[in-house]
Amino acid sequence: MIRYSLVCEAAHGFDSWFPSSESYDAQAERGLVTCPICESANVTKALMAPNVARSDRGQHPVPVATQAEAPLAMIAEPERQVRAMLLALREQVVANSEHVGTRFPEEARKIHYGEAEGRSIYGEASPAEARALIDEGIDVAPIPIMPDDRN
Repeated sequence: MIRYSLVCEAAHGFDSWFPSSESYDAQAERGLVTCPICESANVTKALMAPNVARSDRGQHPVPVATQAEAPLAMIAEPERQVRAMLLALREQVVANSEHVGTRFPEEARKIHYGEAEGRSIYGEASPAEARALIDEGIDVAPIPIMPDDRN
């Protein structure tokens, strides 16, 4: 069984279990995966952290933060919806583009000027490099860094 964090077109986030990733794909393609809040069938996988099994459990207990120690953040519903949409955007870009890392400005230029095959790419560029690409007429857009990306 595999658990996916999902988000609908209205940015409602929810989790669902599937026997396999192929099962999710088949059900989603047939419109059987729907949002429990608005019943939309336009659902995508959201970014999520993997659940990693540990082999050292029981040997060195990991202290659990008490409620008083755990940092809390109050996020209003509109911000939750925006974050869900940004996460869906990021997932879409990552799933359908090639990561070129710090070579992004050079690769974008090569594609724009026909020196490399046309394809979707993403990577890193400084604000000055991004501005230079835009000034050259090369279409680029930033992908926002989410707070969870820094953890």
